[in-house]
Order: sequence, then structure tokens, then C-alpha cells
Amino acid sequence: MPQRSRLPVPSFCPVYAGRNTTQRSGFPCRCLTWRLPIPQLLLLCVTCHALLCSLVQPGLERSANLMHLFSNRSNLEQGYCETKARLASSLDFWTLSSENLIALLPVDPVKENYVRKVKNCIFSIAFPTPFKSRVHLVAVSKEVLEDILDLDLSVSETDAFIQLVSGEKIVFGSIPLAHRYGGHQFGIWADQLGDGRAHLIGIYRNRQGEKWELQLKGSGKTPYSRNGDGRAVLRSSVREFLCSEAMHYLGIPTSRAASLVVSDDEVWRDQFYNGNIVKERGTVVLRVAKSWFRIGSLEILAHYGELDLLRTLLDFIIQEHFPSINVQEPNRYVDFFSIVVSETAQLIALWMSVGFAHDFVPNTSDDERRYKIGNQANIGMFNLNKLLQALNPLLDPGQKQLAAQILEGYPVLYYTRFTELFRAKLGLLGERKGDDDLIAFLLHLMEKTEADFTMTFRQLSEITQSQLQELNISQQFWALKTISKHQLFPAWVSQYLLRLKSNMNDSDSERRKRMTTVNPRYVLKNWMAESAVQKAERNDFSEVHLLQQVLQRPFQKHSTAEKAGYSSPTPAWAKDLQVSCSS
Repeated sequence: MPQRSRLPVPSFCPVYAGRNTTQRSGFPCRCLTWRLPIPQLLLLCVTCHALLCSLVQPGLERSANLMHLFSNRSNLEQGYCETKARLASSLDFWTLSSENLIALLPVDPVKENYVRKVKNCIFSIAFPTPFKSRVHLVAVSKEVLEDILDLDLSVSETDAFIQLVSGEKIVFGSIPLAHRYGGHQFGIWADQLGDGRAHLIGIYRNRQGEKWELQLKGSGKTPYSRNGDGRAVLRSSVREFLCSEAMHYLGIPTSRAASLVVSDDEVWRDQFYNGNIVKERGTVVLRVAKSWFRIGSLEILAHYGELDLLRTLLDFIIQEHFPSINVQEPNRYVDFFSIVVSETAQLIALWMSVGFAHDFVPNTSDDERRYKIGNQANIGMFNLNKLLQALNPLLDPGQKQLAAQILEGYPVLYYTRFTELFRAKLGLLGERKGDDDLIAFLLHLMEKTEADFTMTFRQLSEITQSQLQELNISQQFWALKTISKHQLFPAWVSQYLLRLKSNMNDSDSERRKRMTTVNPRYVLKNWMAESAVQKAERNDFSEVHLLQQVLQRPFQKHSTAEKAGYSSPTPAWAKDLQVSCSS
């Protein structure tokens, strides 16, 4: 749901329960300094097995060998690290760890998996619920498998992989966890939310020394499922898989999607909340991120007055993910807030630069259009204000005043970055008086003519100045042709061409070359995702694979993408397409 601002973390290594755990993994484990890549709270998690045994042994009958945990440190001590990178050809000796999470952060003492109000902890132990029917692999990210998880792509063809990514098997070193958090939905405090259909299965440390958290989404009920069934369905999972990877290749910080599987298990959904309940199929997405902590992770603790735990969690976050902050520094929480404010502004400006909406539009669940694309910067401010409210109990009066001043600076940070990005999108070099007006003028014309965002900027990247000056826009530049119908378009063109003349040591060919590197030709539009979903519902996953391939190179022209119409106007059948939060 909106406003559950997330932040990413790392990962370790696992072997299936029951296998010989005395052999070496052979994976290099060099430690590198971790750097926060996105504007969200990022946390890391590990588990000391002495504490682990006492805490979770009653719940681990399904995988007794999980007690033989090897941490990455022991791997290092046993000489497992190698200087030459290798990819695993099987999951036999590939391992995860949950040590940091349970060792340093409290776990719900109740081991039974039933829906309840949870207090005074960060996680609950909860095992995924396997599907009853056969599971089929829909898609996999080669880059995630090979570059992040050290797995050869061929591993995805094995039964062991399907069992891992569907939640059927628990790998060595994994203690599945559901995270407790709260938050706001549509501006209203929703109290305890939590991972209602997701399981954090462990942390993987790869051969570059990076840590990534692995999470299954759609893998069954947890104590935080509320009235839900813990499942995800194909239409929402296809969108998440494709959008995660598309954002990454656009150069925008995001969680990643490693795989998507579908079952024949029946899942009943009222997609538009209008009483029309239909049968769908259960799916699971394996997601990876540097951390899955979020603003709501802190909000829930502040709301219930669990201030010691709030301080513990904040210090943990700072220690693990904000290396520029001294955890002993009295002003560390203010410094932390300052970084989060800055990176939130940067991230939302990046979203806006590619026309990305955090909620797909039109979203029938968002009657007030709270999360429409033009309101995203304001929602960022709302979220940051809620973060500050959660931090306030730990701040003295002077720190509260300083933090409030930092928050007041958010609009300037956002608008500065927004302007920088749009200057680049228009091929403008340097800063000139009137740039803001030139950008705003174009966006106004686009709004009034309902022009295609992506193709307007892309076609400005491809059209020559002489063609633009003639104002006789050919159908080849259909998005610009749409805008050209506005009576003020000639005035904008005149201002734009005049501004381009001020570019020092520039040529029209260099401008176009420069602009095509920042203005994608292909983005995941709602109608494209819907087309792939409709085919996938019929067990035809060809368009999922095509989109995955095209979106990996969004700035390059593809003949297959052109044939599919991905740079063409939205087809008539999709003009009134709607989705909901469940999509």
C-alpha cells in the first residue's frame, strides 16, 4: 500500500535441510564497505545460533539441521573465500543466514503462526506455506541470479530452485521471519500492518562482499495477515516482477525481482472491491533488497511507546547502513534524518523524470487521487513528517528544532534535483535564467494535450532542430504532433530553440545523442503490463519474457519492441484500463 516507504538490505548463504553440511561452499566472501543506495531505511540482520537455538528450536522441527548454522565469519575462517569469482551450478552448498536479525533484534516469543497483535519485537518467526499444486517458473532475472546471488542461470531449471523460490523448502541457515511494522494508508494511521504475505528467508553475502535480503512475497499467512490469505496472484506479481527490473535498468534505485512462479492453487479475489469475486492463481515473487525496513518499522515502536526498542533499531540501522554517521554521536538521529530527507527527495525526482507513479494510475482504490503522479513529492513530505514524529521521542528540544528545519528544506532539495534532471532531458547545458519556466511550460502543454510523457521527451531527443523549427511535425513524431495542436506550442518551440543556442560547444547531433541516453524509448506502461498479464493467465508467458528483454535496454531501439507497439500510442482497448491496490 502507499506510504509504506521501504528501504533495502543484504544476504548470506544456505543448503537444504538434511544435506551434508560439512563440505565447503567455495564462495568468495570479501567484505566491502556497504553504501546506502536509496532513500529509505535500510537494515541488516543476522542470528547468533546460541540464542537462535533457545529461541526457535520448538518451531524448527521441519528442518532440524538448521541448527547447524555457519556464519559468513566461519566461512572466512575455514578458508572458503577465494579471489576468483565463481557461480554455483547447484544449490547444494549455497547458504543463507538469518543470524544478525535474531541476534541483535528481538523476536516475538510466540512461535505459533496465527493472526494477532504483536508487541515488543521486530520479527515473528513464520514459515512459508507451500502450494498444494504443481509450481511453474514464469520468469527469472539472469542478472540477479548471477551478479547478486552467485548462481548460474542453469540453477533456475532445477527442482531445488523451484522449491526454494516457491517456499516449499527451507534452505540451510534460513530462519523465515515476518517483520512487524505499522503505517498510514491513504493518510490514516492503520496501526499494525506487517508482512502479511511475505517471508524474509535470509541474508546472502555474495562474492563482492555485498549483503542482500531475500524475501518471498505471496508465500502464505503470518501473524500480520489480518483478514488476508497470505497469497499473491498472477496479475500483481507480473507487474511487480517487470516493474522492479524495469526501474533498475532505468538507473533508479529499487528492490530487485529474482524470480516469479505460479501455481494452480485457487486464490479468490475481489479485484475492484465491488463484490465480484473471481478465482485466480497463487504466485510467489522472490525479491531481493539491501533491507526491507521502512518508516513504519519505526512508527509502530513510537506509537506504542517502545522507546528502548526504537533506539535499538535506529542504532542498528545507523551502524549497518549509514557509515558516515558515528553511532556514538549525540546528534546521530538528526544526521540520519537529514540523509533520509535528502535521498527521498532524490528518489522521487528520479521517479518523476521517467513519469513513474508509485501507484499505477488510474487506481480505483485511490478515490481522492492522493497518490497521483503530480502529488508524489507531497506524499514524500508526508512520509518524512511521519518519520520525524517517530524520531521525536528520542530528540531533545534543540535536536527537534534542527530536524524540523531539515524537513523544511525538503522542497528545495526535491525541486533542485527535479530541475537538474529535466534540464538533461531537454538537452540543456549549464544553468540559465528561465530554465524553470521552459520546463514548466512544456509540462503544462503536455498536460493540456494529454501527450505521452515518455515519447514526448524521446521524440524531442530524435527530432532535429530544423524539423522542430518548421513546426510541421510528421506522424513519425506522433507524441510531439499531439502537443503541436496546442496554440502555444510555437511559442514554446521558439523559447526552446533559443535556449539551445546558449549551449556552449554543442551541436544538434551531440544534443540528440546526449538526450537519447537519458530519455528512454520504452518504459513499462500499464497497458503493456496488462497485455502480458492477460496472456499469462492463459499460460502464455511470451510477453512477460519479451518485456523483460526489452526493458533491460530501455534507451535502445528494438525491432521486436517496435513491432509490439511499445513506442506507439496506447491502444484503444486500454484507454479506460483501471487497476486497484490488489493489482
